Amino acid sequence: MSLTAADAPAPQGVARAVWASLALASVVFHLGLIFSGLVPNLVSRPLHLVFVLPWVLVWGRQGASFWSGLALAALGIAAAVWVAVNYDVLDDQYGFLEGDFQVGVAIVLILVVLEAARRAIGWPLPVVAALALLYGLFGQHIPGRFGHAGTPLESFLGTLVIAEGGLWGTLTAVSVNVVAIFVIFGAVLNAGEAGQGFMNVAAAAAGRLRGGAAKVSVLSSALFGSISGSASANVASTGAVTLPAMDRLGYPKRIAGAVEAVASSGGQIMPPLMGAGAFVMVELTGTPYTGIMAAAALPALLYFWAVWVGIDGYARRYDLRGLRPEDRPAATQVAITSAFFLIPFAILLWGMFWIGVTPQYAACLAIFAGAALLLTGADLKIDLRRALQRGEQALMTAGRQVALIGSIIFCASLVIGVLGVTGLGVKITSLILSASGGLLWPSLLLTAFACLVLGMEVPTTAAYVICVSVAGPALIELGMEPLQAHLFVFWYALLSTITPPVCGAVFIASGMIGENWLRVALTAMVLGVGLYLIPLGMVANPDLIRLADTPVAALLAAVKIGAGLALISWALVRKKAPAWRGLALGIGLGAVLWPL
Repeated sequence: MSLTAADAPAPQGVARAVWASLALASVVFHLGLIFSGLVPNLVSRPLHLVFVLPWVLVWGRQGASFWSGLALAALGIAAAVWVAVNYDVLDDQYGFLEGDFQVGVAIVLILVVLEAARRAIGWPLPVVAALALLYGLFGQHIPGRFGHAGTPLESFLGTLVIAEGGLWGTLTAVSVNVVAIFVIFGAVLNAGEAGQGFMNVAAAAAGRLRGGAAKVSVLSSALFGSISGSASANVASTGAVTLPAMDRLGYPKRIAGAVEAVASSGGQIMPPLMGAGAFVMVELTGTPYTGIMAAAALPALLYFWAVWVGIDGYARRYDLRGLRPEDRPAATQVAITSAFFLIPFAILLWGMFWIGVTPQYAACLAIFAGAALLLTGADLKIDLRRALQRGEQALMTAGRQVALIGSIIFCASLVIGVLGVTGLGVKITSLILSASGGLLWPSLLLTAFACLVLGMEVPTTAAYVICVSVAGPALIELGMEPLQAHLFVFWYALLSTITPPVCGAVFIASGMIGENWLRVALTAMVLGVGLYLIPLGMVANPDLIRLADTPVAALLAAVKIGAGLALISWALVRKKAPAWRGLALGIGLGAVLWPL
């Protein structure tokens, strides 16, 4: 995933000031919503789009792409502002457009959102959304059960653009009210010493162990991923340190690349951020955010445990050493730099669990603490020039990342809106039930395959939302708890990060280490075996995600599944003793998939 030429050189002079001002306005707007009380949805959500479009359509563009993006951004911003200004009148229209002008505004908004998503993440998701729109417009001509009764154009488009069933629906609410805040939080932490703090803590904890450089990658990626929520960003950031270290210590390149890709992919299942998935789950399941964190914690730890065991097996097999003493940070350096993430995280947890404010309010308090820490660094000196540079970096990063996630969510919202208007989601649910013969496990396999295919071309959050909208009701009808079904789908939406033929994290890691991507991918699938099996373990052992309600049963399930994953990882990594490996594989699968 790339955000509108995000790798292009940063603009200078007047252009730099303009973009920095826009980034500041975006951050102030999103933080201000948390403290401003109730703002009408048809005001806050269209204004969210206003701050998305320039970054996606204009930032980093040159030539014709710049001018066309500027024109599209101007049209989209004008249309979104018109909706926000006229929200009280539009509320009284109950999702029905009046006159050609309003129809024109709707068409502009939809086309601009589709193009914004195309420029941000490529063709696949906009094509899915366009096909959904065509189905909504012309599906009444399809014979049989997959046709629909038809909806007047003014009602269909109105539901998508002036009601809360499309562009301004619950997904956008998550983006504007929660995801944006945590993205800003991550940007502020990463602009300072927090990223180095993650690396130092990981190096101090695991650097001296067998295979220490790879284990440092696992720990640092888990820590960094908890705030970045992006596998690609995780690989690019932590991999810049861990991959050269592993290469220098003689690690086979395929193993080094696979370790970084697999460890970084785990960031999207690691609370608290989970690649925006946690916040979407809050809206779709009605489960409190703290409940999502509790449910996701043990499965995420099991994933990293399986990776750790696999790394240890490879370390024994290839005699991989730990970091050299001179490459490990001093204790004072670890203590100082760790404070740059421990203080904001402590304030975040204090806000949520001690004083009981909302997650986004607690994140705002943590943002203020993180911003204050930008004034100093590992040298503990107050440096205003450095603080200003870091502040600008945090603003620019936050503006771009909020826009990237927003462009994805706006486009996915069109798909969800069409599913709701036409009833297509119910029809696909019924197809899954009939194709699986009303049995749970065949339905799980069908859903997993759909997640893998969709996730190959669509970002994880969008793949999860679309898959759970059509397959989630079928899984729930077959006896799964709603949160269990959502976590299952979300995990399998991640498969494509390490599974060929499209495996984004693997491509980046293999490019950075200079190894054939397919060799890296095959090794990553071995190390990341937990990604394939833990969701099935959640179904067979539902206590695993009930840490908040039945902690003893949850921990027992985690121990059982963890032992199974260790046996499976050992069997896959070992080269000799095929009989013992087969036995370990069988026992391990039984431990993961057999109910406690």
